[in-house]
Amino acid sequence: MKKSALAQTTTNLVVTAAEKLFSERGFAAVSMREIAREAGVVVSSVIYHYPDKIALLAAIYDRHTRPINARRRELLGEARRIPAREDRLRAELRAYLLPAFSSSEDATSGGASFTRLRAILSAEGDPQVREVIAGAFDETTREFIAAFAECLPGASQEDIVWRAHFLLGSLYYTLINPDRIDRLSDGRASGRDHETAIRMIVETAHAGLMALSPTRERPEKVT
Repeated sequence: MKKSALAQTTTNLVVTAAEKLFSERGFAAVSMREIAREAGVVVSSVIYHYPDKIALLAAIYDRHTRPINARRRELLGEARRIPAREDRLRAELRAYLLPAFSSSEDATSGGASFTRLRAILSAEGDPQVREVIAGAFDETTREFIAAFAECLPGASQEDIVWRAHFLLGSLYYTLINPDRIDRLSDGRASGRDHETAIRMIVETAHAGLMALSPTRERPEKVT
């Protein structure tokens, strides 16, 4: 095997091993030596490619978020061509959600473990980890917030940011805890029905965002 191919194989093994261990035990509890053991390589090989765990985490996020962000931008571009504001906003919300759900279903790229990892990282609250997450998602999130604002004339930036934050929370919790839907509905609904989940989150977020626009036509009050 050529040196470059060998290096690529090693980095793939190391990143996959780190993601597995981080998603099972958390970021803080896993050592570089344990990652090397899981990957089947010597620890010096891990450190050669990734000097610390933060560098490894950045590689994990890059592996997953690059395709997610690319697909989000593609769908957002299509949505922004819709002339009617309410329909456009609904399509933009779907553009934000769909790639994340698709990623979670992709077993070949470790979507399930990445979803678990994101849940654990949010609970740990490490400031360096937060920087990695921000670097992975903040740019595209700002693009979506700007697109939402175009559909909501008169709405304040602060209010849109808050409701975009709630949108992310809905997405995140639905992905990491689908069984709660099954349990609370006594089996009549499934949290793993992703198409329904996307539709429900879109409609909820759409109503909340449209309510921010003072120029939206509202029915006259009955007196």
